[in-house]
Formats: sequence, C-alpha cells, structure tokens
Amino acid sequence: MNESLKTNLNIHFQTIYGEILDQNEILNLINDVLNLYDMKDYDQSDPYWSQEDIFLISYGDTFFENEIKKLKTLNKFMDKYAYPNFNNLHILPFFPYSSDDGFSIKDYEKVRHDLGDWNDVQSLSKKYQLMSDIVINHASKKSQYFEEFIKGNEEFKDYFITLNDTNGYESVIRPRSSDLFQEVEINQETLKLWCTFSHDQIDLNFKNPKVLFFFIKLIHFYLKNGIKVFRLDAIAFLWKEKNTSCLNLLQTHEIVKLIRTLLNAYSKDTLLITETNLPNLENLSYFGNSDEANSIYNFALPPLLLWTFLMGDSTAIRKWSMGMPPAKDHTTYFNFIASHDGIGIRPTEGILTDNERSTLVNIIKDFGGEISYRRKSDNSESVYELNIALIDAMKGTFKGIDHMQTERFIAAHAIMLSLEGIPAFYVHSVIGTSNDYELVKKTKNKRSINRKSWNYEDIDKLLSDSKSQNFVIYNNLKKLIEIRKKQSAFHPNATQFTFNLGPNFFGIWRQSLDKKQSIFSVTNVSNVFQYLDLSELNLIESNEWWDLISNEIIIDIKAIISLKAYQTVWITNY
Repeated sequence: MNESLKTNLNIHFQTIYGEILDQNEILNLINDVLNLYDMKDYDQSDPYWSQEDIFLISYGDTFFENEIKKLKTLNKFMDKYAYPNFNNLHILPFFPYSSDDGFSIKDYEKVRHDLGDWNDVQSLSKKYQLMSDIVINHASKKSQYFEEFIKGNEEFKDYFITLNDTNGYESVIRPRSSDLFQEVEINQETLKLWCTFSHDQIDLNFKNPKVLFFFIKLIHFYLKNGIKVFRLDAIAFLWKEKNTSCLNLLQTHEIVKLIRTLLNAYSKDTLLITETNLPNLENLSYFGNSDEANSIYNFALPPLLLWTFLMGDSTAIRKWSMGMPPAKDHTTYFNFIASHDGIGIRPTEGILTDNERSTLVNIIKDFGGEISYRRKSDNSESVYELNIALIDAMKGTFKGIDHMQTERFIAAHAIMLSLEGIPAFYVHSVIGTSNDYELVKKTKNKRSINRKSWNYEDIDKLLSDSKSQNFVIYNNLKKLIEIRKKQSAFHPNATQFTFNLGPNFFGIWRQSLDKKQSIFSVTNVSNVFQYLDLSELNLIESNEWWDLISNEIIIDIKAIISLKAYQTVWITNY
C-alpha cells in the first residue's frame, strides 16, 4: 500500500471529521476504506482525455419500443446514431425514484425495472465510457433509507438532518422557492427535516460518517459495474453549518477531494465531475488546487451563448472568455449548451446586468419557454433558470422569430466544440427535439419541456428524412464532431486565446500541446453577412491555411473575407 494514499486519506478525514471523531475512529474509517477498495498504488499520472472525447447526455428512457427494456433501446440508438462520434455516455439517474425525474432516489443500487438491469449497463460500458450521477445531497422520502430512519433503525440513526430549532439558518442559499424545512414525527417528537430541493428529497446528514462511507461503498459498486465517470449532483449544498450560507463549505470541498483521491488510486481512467449551478467564481472553486474535480460543468456558457445569438452581439461572451483561466493540471472544463435541466441564470451574475437578464427572460417567454424561480435569503424570489428546448430558444432574436433557427443552433454548437474543454451534447439537441408542452401539462413540471421520450420508430424515421429539421440538425452536428475529433489543436487542454474582433464575431485561437497545429475559430454571431479582416488573426505567412469546415484554401492571409449569417470558419495550418 502506498503510504502517500494513507496520508492523504488521513488529511481528508481529519479535515471533515476532526471535531466529530477521535483519532482512533478516523483510523478505523481509513482502514475500512482501504479494505473496501483493495488499492495497491496511488496513481498521480495525467488523466486520459483528448480531442476525441465527446459526451452524449441522455435519460435511460429517452427512447422506447414496445416490450423492450429501454436501456436496450438506448443502446440501439447509440450504435446507429452516436457511435463512433460519441465515445462517452452520461445516463441520467437510472435508479428507482419517486420524483424529480430520477433525482429523488429510492434505491441507489438497483436499476429501474423498465430500463433493464446492471447487465444492460455493463453492456453499454463495453463500447462507451459511462458517466453516472451520484445524487449525493439527498434521498427520496420514500426510500428504504428514510423509512428505516423513521422506524428508528439504529443502523440509520442520524442519516438525515433533523432540527428542533431552525434559528441560525436564515442565510441559507438554495435553488428552490419551496419551504426549506418540513415537519415530521419521530418517536413521538416533532422535528424539522432539511429539504434543499423538495419535500420529497430529504437532505442526508454527512456529519454522520456512516453516510459518507455509504457513498464511498456506492462508488466502488458502480466502478465494478462499468461506470468510469462520476457526476456529483448538487454537491455545493452538501455540508450544513449554523450561521452560514451552507453553500461551498470547507467540508464539502474536502469530500470532493476525498472522492478524487479514491478514484485516482483506483484507476487513472476515471473522471470526477462536479455539477454546481452557481456564479462563475464559485463554480471554478471546485477545481481546487488541481485536487478536486477533474472537470466542472461550464455553467456560464449556455446562457452566454444564448444571449450572444439572441442579441447578435459577442461582447459579453468575449469578456467572459478573456477572463476565464486555463484549466489547471489534471483538470478541464465540461462544456455544454443544453441539458435535462433548464438554462441557469445564476452563472451570469457579474457578467450580464439585471436589465440584460430581464431581457433574456422576456425573449424566452416570447419563444414559448417557462421560467423557474428560487427563494433568496431575504425571502424574495429571483429567476433561477429558463425552461425551454434549445432549438426553440434559438427560433429568433430580440427582434422576433425568423427563419434562421437552425443556423443559429448549429453556430452555437460550433463555438462549443472549439472551446477549451470536453464538449457534451444533450441528446435532444443532437436530434433536434422541440418543446414538449404535453409532457409539461402531464407532469406539472416546467423542466419536462425538454425531457421528451421518443418512440424509437418515430425518431428513426425523422432522422432518415432529409427534409426534416431533425435530419438537418443531426447531420450538421455530426459533421462538426467528425472534424473536431481529428484536430490536435482542439485537445481539451490546448492553448486558447480570445480575440476582440468586434461585436459581430466571436473568435478564438487554439494551439495544440505540441505547438504544431493552430486553429482560428471565428463565428459570425449576427443574422447578416459580415466582413472579416484576416490580418487581425495574425496568420503566419510561411504556413498554408484552409477552413476545415468548408475545406476552402485561404489564398491571401491578409484578405478580407465575408462570412454568411451564423457561419463558422475553423482556419488551420495542419
């Protein structure tokens, strides 16, 4: 056993539980972890990722066929429409649940019966690197864990947060507008349960080491079943302390470090990703000192890209991009534009003004979207996220709806694919799914607008019909992905420099790690053609240059070229 691993574990547990456990209890906890993982070495080598890594994000039941387990149908879709362009698959929570479309888990160790079983998960893992959520902040009120807790089972004592007195928690920051606490009777005593998200999602008590060890065992179980990438859902809210915001606390960060240490020691092929829908600087903090998340969700990107194309102005995203630090060693950004959730507004704090955010909200309402709110510490409500399918969010500009929806949509993804980091596509973006109002009406959940389940036969027909918008979107994105995967300058950690080309363009320079390839990615973010002066890019005369997307050669590197509305060029020398 590598002694540095034991030392690191001791530091983690001392930081988390030093005021709760004595040294012998901490040593026992360390030994339990080491015995469980049976680790032989502590691997500090670089994690493996490259420009070929692309994630697809999907629910397990996004596609269905009669009488067939849905993970088998997902596998069928992946083999026909995703492979080999997508080599990583994030299956959103596939466990038995009671609410929140999978994020209120009843049993962390079972696969939902309608989806299949662990054999189906393992089958997918043979061709794709799988990512699973660790829904670590809370469990379902209908879970076996909570039921045993209520019964007074000694094994589950203090598994959930209960309070007699809620004074001192007035500054708690949370993403919902429901009441933070709900009353429950336990052993003829009325107590208050902590509910960050909903009254069906009861926050777990990580001051009880048994809870943390439960998740340590769970991660080990997932590793054995083919999961290599772990997404820590809602991790920022994990640890609670009186008279604080209960957000991003020291112990929360240390738990992330602990999990990273365990995954590093288990295999260098694992990745840890944090999901923290917070203002940009708070989100960046989850890189730690290269010792927390391998990757963080780049939450500012979706609303800023949306704002850019709705306004036809790159100023906000350019300033943000110029101020973003390069990812540290062993880390990278996780870039996405759409997900199963809405488009978060909090990450734009300090980037967009209040008036600009209000404008964005009003445009999305006009385009048929919904708005979700959160309750602030002063008990007022503020906009939390925009609920809309990304293709519908792109149906026009601030001037109104127009006919260039698809062009905007493709251009936004072209920018995402060119940025530093690993790109991730929500499956409904890849296949061009629009707002599902019927599902919203059925579930009464605004987020359902972007969570359609497709009859496989129906979407298969649309993706085979060259006249359908779904076909056009899928094939344009497929082409861009195929190009990107071959370019060393698009390595997730390749150098990035942002240009100031004026409000009509968003432009960056990427240079490969070996400095052999440069790519100048420039997008016209406006709805009319624009002239681009190539001399502003400083192309080197001794090299030959051409556009990877159009395959056109650049004859004169000092020329002024025209870019059509929403056109992207990837100008390269290699």
